[in-house]
Amino acid sequence: MTPRVTTNVHLPDLLDHGLEPYFQELLKFESTEELEASALHAEIREEAERILNGVVHEEAAERPNGDEAADIIRTIAWNIERGCVFEGILESLKSHDDLRDKDVLLLTELDHGMARSGNRFVAQEIARELGMNYAFAPVYIALQKGSGVEAMAEGENTKSIHGLAMFSKWPMRNIHAVPIPNGKDKMCGKEKRLGWLRALIADIEHPAGTFRAVTVHLDSHCSRAHRRLQMQIILDHLETLPPLPTVIGGDWNTTTFNSQNSRRAIMGYWRRVLMGPKNVAKNHLPHPERYFERPLFQMLERRGYDFRNLNELGAGTLHYHVESIEKNTNLRDWVPEWCFPFIFWAANRVGGSVSGRLDWFAGKGIEPAHDAAVKTIGELRDASGTPLSDHDAIGLDFRISGA
Repeated sequence: MTPRVTTNVHLPDLLDHGLEPYFQELLKFESTEELEASALHAEIREEAERILNGVVHEEAAERPNGDEAADIIRTIAWNIERGCVFEGILESLKSHDDLRDKDVLLLTELDHGMARSGNRFVAQEIARELGMNYAFAPVYIALQKGSGVEAMAEGENTKSIHGLAMFSKWPMRNIHAVPIPNGKDKMCGKEKRLGWLRALIADIEHPAGTFRAVTVHLDSHCSRAHRRLQMQIILDHLETLPPLPTVIGGDWNTTTFNSQNSRRAIMGYWRRVLMGPKNVAKNHLPHPERYFERPLFQMLERRGYDFRNLNELGAGTLHYHVESIEKNTNLRDWVPEWCFPFIFWAANRVGGSVSGRLDWFAGKGIEPAHDAAVKTIGELRDASGTPLSDHDAIGLDFRISGA
């Protein structure tokens, strides 16, 4: 498969395909290299690349009037975990005080035609319910239902596509997606997928001034150096574009771990045990910018991007508890069973729960709009008490600097 910067945008029928009959044969391959050397790859390549290099865009929003045309630009970034708790997510975007009435939404992990999320086109349904314009970029064609508890979802996939999205009240222009290399071969392991991660970029024509928005999802199963490389590729691309005030937001997966494989993850775990579980839980997991992921954040600052004033530093956005059956089931897909007693021991040293900050904003040519401009929005649940996602949302109200 050949990733490329995508500048052509299409309506949703771009994502219609006939690849499902090949899935069982594709699952037999143990690596992308093995797949690309096969006759089957030559047969499916054109259609797979058409999907993976495409971007869907629909403009449906009526241009707001009156007070909404203020100089404050309100945005959130949120990993909505596929959109599986769809009704609760939608209701929160409509009515939650910290999530509703935003100018721009930068959302990661949205499905199209996956059984685990009700075979919805999650991005399109959110956009239509909220009356917003949207763009959706596929990142993977999923050959299975998912990993962990997702593999037990009822029904079968229809489109089998997973991606990220951007939503706006205002016109979106120059929409395109930039591929970033995977940190791990997605044809290795239990959850096999075709594709690669991408950053989704659009210029937003807001009354306060046109600015550039970027939805980013960096790899979780990779090294810290690889996450830095992925961000560098995005920043390099942005420098090729006409300069505009820019906001970058999303799930950067700043776990502090090297998770390319279970061996490296286990070694990293023992390193943290030696550093002291309480020290790591307090000073590093919610503060990846301090030490483990510092090169990524230093690169942002060297290139003129602020993150310190645009985030609630030290507030975790992903939380792990030793009694979480779902998270432990998912963890077993890549951590050996013998590790769990030690993981539980370390977590219990800090009360059974640990939190890390994985979700971030960075910006150039923008500034916080007021004293309460930065928020971490947690405890998001539906009416039955089910968590809407494994990530908290983050909010940012900003102004264009000097506007």
